[in-house]
Amino acid sequence: MSTPVQLYVYDLSNGMARQLSVQLTGRQIDGIWHTSVVVFGKEIFYGQGISVTPPGKSHLGQPLRIVEMGETAIDEDTFEQYLSEMRQQFTADKASDALYTMYNFNCNTFSNECIGFLTGSSIPDYIKSLPTDFLSTPFGAALRPSIDAMYRHGAPSGLPTPPPEATLAAAQASPNPVLATGLLEAIAAHASSSGPTGSYIPTPAPTSPSTPNPVNVKSCTDTTLFQSILRDNRAVIAFFTNKTCGPCRVIEPVFQDLAKQKTRTNGGVAFTKVDLGVGNGAAIARQYGVRVTPTFVFFLDGRKTHELRGANAPELRTQVDLLIYEAFPPHPHKSISLPAIESISLNPILFIQIPNLDTLLSKLNEFIDSVSTWTGVLTQAQVKQALSKTVIPFLKASSTPSPPQPPTAPFDYWPALVLSLVSNLTVGNLFPLADIWRIALLNPKFCEWSAVKRGPQNPMNMLLSKALESRDAPRSYLLTVLRMLSNAFSNADLARECNTSMRNDLTAILVLTLLHEDVAVRTAAASLAFNVTACLQKHRLEKIESHGNIDPEEEDLDWELEVISALLEAIGRENESEDTVHRLTASLALLLRFSPFIGDLMPLMEVLRSRNILTGKLQKSDGGVTKVEIRKLIAEVAEKLCP
Repeated sequence: MSTPVQLYVYDLSNGMARQLSVQLTGRQIDGIWHTSVVVFGKEIFYGQGISVTPPGKSHLGQPLRIVEMGETAIDEDTFEQYLSEMRQQFTADKASDALYTMYNFNCNTFSNECIGFLTGSSIPDYIKSLPTDFLSTPFGAALRPSIDAMYRHGAPSGLPTPPPEATLAAAQASPNPVLATGLLEAIAAHASSSGPTGSYIPTPAPTSPSTPNPVNVKSCTDTTLFQSILRDNRAVIAFFTNKTCGPCRVIEPVFQDLAKQKTRTNGGVAFTKVDLGVGNGAAIARQYGVRVTPTFVFFLDGRKTHELRGANAPELRTQVDLLIYEAFPPHPHKSISLPAIESISLNPILFIQIPNLDTLLSKLNEFIDSVSTWTGVLTQAQVKQALSKTVIPFLKASSTPSPPQPPTAPFDYWPALVLSLVSNLTVGNLFPLADIWRIALLNPKFCEWSAVKRGPQNPMNMLLSKALESRDAPRSYLLTVLRMLSNAFSNADLARECNTSMRNDLTAILVLTLLHEDVAVRTAAASLAFNVTACLQKHRLEKIESHGNIDPEEEDLDWELEVISALLEAIGRENESEDTVHRLTASLALLLRFSPFIGDLMPLMEVLRSRNILTGKLQKSDGGVTKVEIRKLIAEVAEKLCP
């Protein structure tokens, strides 16, 4: 028994696009189209995920027109199974990211997929082909966020209007702002006022859905969606099949198992299934020259690289592995046995000593009182009061083992306090302040606050900048600032912030202090260098685990060259502290271990005589290293990572 299928068509502009489009863009645009599919007594559409309402009861009310799409022989249970699969692709989060656009992944894309599945036809071209030149105009580009906003932030009581700033931007982008404002207001009113407020509810997947495909395999019968999968993934394996193909049923479990094992999210590896008998599946097959089933087509960066015909399971596994290898070639060091390097703990080196806080405060107050002309928003008395009543009590509570409740403080007030001190005290008198900050960074809550307090007004930035501005910064200040910066790596979010927005200044302080005349300063600098490289190594390991390799475009070759040069020079000159040599060598090892620039780094390291520098540290005379653990690490880096 067949069932009628209808397409409900809505105009989000409520008729104003037809009236005003020529004046706004120079083109006749009849509507801003939104569609839904009506079948089995339900209206199904995509906005905040896949939603189901009674026909005509969605948030948009009654449709502008109803298009008869023919009849379907597919039963309701099969269609529900199909929707269960589609919910894995048409999710609410995609409606709020870059995929949800007027071009390639929207309500009309979903409607076209459903119509193709039900009837083998497609929605009208005037809906699929909302003119791209209109959307490419300044007004069209500015209008799109306003339309998208209706589907991105829905609430049970209805959909909000577009944000005022989006409406203003769109109107100003038009040659006629008054008319443009009218059109945008019409879209917003139509989206938020029509239909019962409680009926627009994304329908969840059934508790125990009968899904023919695992989550890792994306079913696709729409050309636009297929192109979206190719665009969003480095490697794609497409399985072309149909329901009457016996060999397809034999090979499909192998394909599903490969998808389960090899899929990589976030632009990695995707597996998709195209049924030639459903929707536009045959059109996709023709586009890539597929004439028989089963056929597997392999894509790299959107380009077809190989085709495999037939149910050949061993060859399918081989071709999948070859594609992934080509897309994500393993790092050359991954096959090398590096036990000493692999045993390096990636935990940060922290300076946890707590001095007498009252003595520290007394010293800082002494420096404050010595300033004859105090400038800034806060007075000397206010600064001293904040230190004694807020800062020092917080540090005391933080350093108390198992306090009855976690200590808190008004951190947002502290940047003004630090700015006042940095502006009035000499660099030689700032070391107690830097030490206070070092101790505070051992507190998790304070680190969380510091991680979001970005920019030059971050107290860490202020204290670091003071050290870099002063060419003759005293030993005490440099030492304390280095230890403070090392403690910033006690929190993962703050560590990432230091390694990104503060990278240039961190590198500058390292270059300045790794060769300092004082051994304590050099050791603190080596500790900071280790924390920087250990944080980077953690990030690289995460990338390798999810993608198989590291993208060179996400890293900085020049920075790596500069740091490696500084580390090698420091290793060569260090003759007083074996611990410092250990930290420097570990930093070098972590930088080289999975560097995406290994081919660029080797010539420089050869010029710098990296292997000779390291093997020189194995000579027990003239400052050579004696500790067995350190000697093993040095020998391994020299022999296996250096040219």
